[in-house]
Amino acid sequence: MLRGSCHCGAVKFEFREKPEWLTECNCSACRRYGTVWAHGSPENVTVKSDPDATFRYVWGDKDLEFHTCKTCGNTTHWAPTDPNGDRMAVNTRLVPAEDVKDIRVRHFDGADTWRFVD
Repeated sequence: MLRGSCHCGAVKFEFREKPEWLTECNCSACRRYGTVWAHGSPENVTVKSDPDATFRYVWGDKDLEFHTCKTCGNTTHWAPTDPNGDRMAVNTRLVPAEDVKDIRVRHFDGADTWRFVD
């Protein structure tokens, strides 16, 4: 299990599966956020926060929403906009480094080819 939180602690998450790899994406949003994602099923992720603790950012094809803490500004996770969506991700930069140090980081070209480039 991976546990993380934003800097101020207003948003906490648990990722209840060990990811095979983490993803660093170079799309226009992820590159700016500086995120490294652990992707998984929403059934295996719990986000704990007050309902108004984050603001949501939706753009492009509007399939997902990025969540950022309103207090400290950390991007914590993204979730599908479709309630039946089967993927979401948490930002592992908010997890203790020792908990992810042995998990491979793959590089995803979200800016152009939509393929892994490693």
